[in-house]
Amino acid sequence: MSDADDGVRLQKVLAGAGVGSRRACEVLIAAGRVEVDGEIVRTMGLRVDPAAAVIKVDGMRITTAEAGLVHLALNKPRGVVSTMSDPEGRPSLADYLGGRKERLFHVGRLDADTEGLILLTNDGELAHRLAHPSYEVFKTYVAEVPGPVAPAVGRQLRDGITLDDGPVHVTSFRVVDRVGARVMVEVVLHEGRKHIVRRLLKEVGHPVHRLVRTHVGTVALGDLRPGKSRPLNREEIAGLYRDVGL
Repeated sequence: MSDADDGVRLQKVLAGAGVGSRRACEVLIAAGRVEVDGEIVRTMGLRVDPAAAVIKVDGMRITTAEAGLVHLALNKPRGVVSTMSDPEGRPSLADYLGGRKERLFHVGRLDADTEGLILLTNDGELAHRLAHPSYEVFKTYVAEVPGPVAPAVGRQLRDGITLDDGPVHVTSFRVVDRVGARVMVEVVLHEGRKHIVRRLLKEVGHPVHRLVRTHVGTVALGDLRPGKSRPLNREEIAGLYRDVGL
């Protein structure tokens, strides 16, 4: 929170973040639904520093333009390395971000042959927590594998597989489609070890032909085209912060 003569009025910050009109934001404040730096606020004239205050509405964190925070979803194409630059000259994430000037951190990695959703942010602590297995943020993948896939495969993966670098189990596994001799399966897990999905499926006899990450937490790839990015919406951002306790 800020001193009385400093900062920006809270209802103006909320309105600027897209929560609602200033009048609607005043109603939220009066109802005790707004929290600033861990304290419920009911004072209309309160001024805050939009770049530093942690503001939540109904327990969901909001971010403001003044805070300078960037949160993006990118559909990484196949053949692109998950770095911001590559000394070998291979296509990298920065090639698809339109020359943005912020220092962006990518959330985890996708190997060059894996496509799909990768998150980028200039909030280093958020990126660290989202990638760290102790916070158990789930990632969802769709893999194309040779079929048929027996029901026992799902049970085996949920019970746990021991790989060279230790045991791992998936949260869920299901067959989502069949095309001739190939099957599309969905795998949900919170592991982030290198090539983990490919290694798991190979271990149970179904080597991956194509792999796409479709979700990180509640953020979905949706219909975002390969090579394109989009800013996360307010609900997606709040969900990520909530998932990692920020």
